[in-house]
Amino acid sequence: MADLPGVNSSEVQIVTEISRSDRDGPVLMLNLNKYSTEAQYPLGALYKDYMSVLDRLLTEVGGTVVWRTTVLGQVVGHQDIDEALGIWYPSHQAFLDLMSAPSSADNMRLRALAVEHADLHRCQPY
Repeated sequence: MADLPGVNSSEVQIVTEISRSDRDGPVLMLNLNKYSTEAQYPLGALYKDYMSVLDRLLTEVGGTVVWRTTVLGQVVGHQDIDEALGIWYPSHQAFLDLMSAPSSADNMRLRALAVEHADLHRCQPY
């Protein structure tokens, strides 16, 4: 996780501790993404390539995109995002496995090109 900008080390430590315990179980990650101009969200080739590799990476760790939606505007606050994704993982360990899965390097390369900013929130899975 250290290669990602804005990593909250204390939260990663919590996820790691949960993954090593008998409390590990499913988790939903809420991804709030702002894409780069080059990504040409939602129809650009770079965005589509990134989503394709992300889907492959999620399959490798047992995760799945539960929903993905375009953000049309923000009624309250100041966060400018293009898309919200709900990604389900069978365990906290599966989420951590993203960084070592076979498609991780390809995903990180495309992410660096396509994603201008992302916030990730750990949520109840249901």
